[in-house]
Amino acid sequence: MTDNRAMPRILLIDDDEHLAAPLASYFSRFDFALDSAPHPSEGLAKLRQGGYDAAILDVMLPEMDGFALCREIRKTSEIPIIMLTARGEVMDRVVGLELGADDYLPKPFEPRELVARLQTILRRQRAPSAQSPGTASASRREFEGLSIDMDKREVLRQGERVELTGTEFELLALLASEPGKVFGRDDILNRLRGHEAELYSRAVDIVISRLRKKLEPLDCIKTLRNAGYALAVGKSGPA
Repeated sequence: MTDNRAMPRILLIDDDEHLAAPLASYFSRFDFALDSAPHPSEGLAKLRQGGYDAAILDVMLPEMDGFALCREIRKTSEIPIIMLTARGEVMDRVVGLELGADDYLPKPFEPRELVARLQTILRRQRAPSAQSPGTASASRREFEGLSIDMDKREVLRQGERVELTGTEFELLALLASEPGKVFGRDDILNRLRGHEAELYSRAVDIVISRLRKKLEPLDCIKTLRNAGYALAVGKSGPA
């Protein structure tokens, strides 16, 4: 018999009364325990109690829409968030990502794809040095004003801890794995989100923008037009 306590716990916030039960049954086949809340207020209360590994938010909700809910969650938590976007509209994706969502999936969706997105996100969360090939032994990377602990998934900006989402951390860790190297958008998407994920280069620009804002006043992520992004910051201490 499966031990539910070992299962990743996922919270679905969606007012579709016909979705939660069959999705929970499907998720259990992949060792996910799915809990649900039909209203944002109930979902926020459950998240405050803790114990969840990821959240799935519908855009169209009573009380407040999914974007407002995502913004509210991000005030206190960096839990991985997947948005279920209306009709897959590009603007829904852009807004969700700008507010701190880690991924998006248009409705109607295939449950297997949602499971795959969750597995990718949680795998990243639990493999801190996976994006640093050849340098797994160096758990901490020190730069001028910036410190990245790969094992603890902790980032210090001028000695102050910076709260990053899983996607933001993985992007920074990838850039820090080879400082000065230019990573193209497609390369970033493939390495961070999996080859099965839909390529959406605008998503990279949005996460970069969020990351830059959180790292201010450091100006360490450089844009090379028509090429991509690079970490441009000097290493601290002896080389």
